Amino acid sequence: MPRLSKQFFRENFLGLSLTLVGVLCLVLASMMYMGHRSFANIALADGQALDGPDIDQLVQLNKAYERIAKAVTPSVVYISTTQVLTVQQSPFFADPFFRRFFGNMPGFGIPQRQVLHALGSGVIVSPDGYIVTNNHVIAHATDIEVTLSDKRNFKAKVVGADKPSDIAVLKIDATNLPMAAWGDSQDLHVGDIVMAFGNPFGLASTVTRGTVSALGRSGIEGPQNLENFIQTDAAINPGNSGGPLVNVRGQVVGINTAILSGDSGPGGEGGNIGIGFAIPSNTVKHVMEDLIKTGKVSRGYLGVYVGPLSPGLAKEFNVPDTSGALVQNVEPGGPAAKAGLQNGDVIRKFNGQTVTGAGDLTAMVTDTNPGTVVTLDILRNGKPMTFRVTLGERPANAGAAPGQGQAPSGSALEGISVQNLTPALRDQLGIPSNVTGVVISNVDPNSAAAEAGLSQGDVIESINRQPVRNVQDFDRLAAQAKGQVLLRVNHQGEGMFVVISPGGEQ
Repeated sequence: MPRLSKQFFRENFLGLSLTLVGVLCLVLASMMYMGHRSFANIALADGQALDGPDIDQLVQLNKAYERIAKAVTPSVVYISTTQVLTVQQSPFFADPFFRRFFGNMPGFGIPQRQVLHALGSGVIVSPDGYIVTNNHVIAHATDIEVTLSDKRNFKAKVVGADKPSDIAVLKIDATNLPMAAWGDSQDLHVGDIVMAFGNPFGLASTVTRGTVSALGRSGIEGPQNLENFIQTDAAINPGNSGGPLVNVRGQVVGINTAILSGDSGPGGEGGNIGIGFAIPSNTVKHVMEDLIKTGKVSRGYLGVYVGPLSPGLAKEFNVPDTSGALVQNVEPGGPAAKAGLQNGDVIRKFNGQTVTGAGDLTAMVTDTNPGTVVTLDILRNGKPMTFRVTLGERPANAGAAPGQGQAPSGSALEGISVQNLTPALRDQLGIPSNVTGVVISNVDPNSAAAEAGLSQGDVIESINRQPVRNVQDFDRLAAQAKGQVLLRVNHQGEGMFVVISPGGEQ
């Protein structure tokens, strides 16, 4: 093989390098020129709209959203309510000991009347004037007015209201109304496009768009006991409550009910931060149909207290993943006990539908009528088993954990949730050792109990002079409490009597 001299190599390499540099410069110049031409084609220098197949796709997508909005908006209503409150005197001013020192001071002890106004949304569900909204929109209202999308106004009456689901049904005297179509909330998936309709801040006929951010949300503070919310980033604000959440077919898949606000928490007065919640349509339909038919809601009852599966629990109970509901307690003599379920069973399917968690199972059971025979697929220590259970009717205080209770709907103590006074709670709250009763864990701010001055941490010692030793006593006596009720309460270590008068009765 011939050998090349160093001079020959230097000369030829230099020429080759110059040639490559020239070619590279030409390529870069061409790219810059083509890029300039491409940018000139995209820019709106001539004031012309963009065009092309990709833009046409977006235009068609916009037209689809416009079609949904046009179809649903006529069925969405604006709700305004008036509530007349009689503001109760503080429990301190009802105490004879306090009056000995301060007497009847001017203004103290005299009930004051206040008129409150609230706004919300609703959706027409039948041509003859039935409307679904949130219970908290119309709770305690003395006057309800509904404005349709065509600006007609109607006085509405309450057909029925259900606090646990936060659903209420109204009726107006009208016919041939545009009604919304129902969708199946079980068909929803995370990432689905949804649109929220309503009247946020009184701005009528507002539509926002977003996605389903999560399903089966629980632990949301608010007026509901529901544990199976749809979470969405479609903007929901105060005034949207009661309005529909719809899918891309224009079907109602939820009723907007609460927001997570940076200012005031779920359901508060703060604005939207991208986290809102809706009640699934399957729950809404069940409640609505019962309220229209009978004025009250009948819910299925399994007779178990269930909890979520953590990775550690799944391993202990030989479950391959964390999907399902872990049976923590089986009520003796209840439907599940009669069918043979045991503590530690993991319910994986309900009537063939996958159970993703405890809240999901609760919703499936309560959305089923009492007396229905259902099939449960479970894992017992890893072994698959199937049970057929005849559902009972859900009691008013069902769903509370062992040692917890709440006053039933219709009780004068409605809005109060309690728990047993454990040694740990006694130490934490500084409750004297001679005090017995149940600790108030929550008070609905719109309840007569809240108006009377009761608050979280108070201990209820007696109801109508009957001793309250535990949650069972409270449940029994609260169910009997109608009209004016006398409570003996320990507030921050001091005992006092408190009168609760529903509706401002004196």
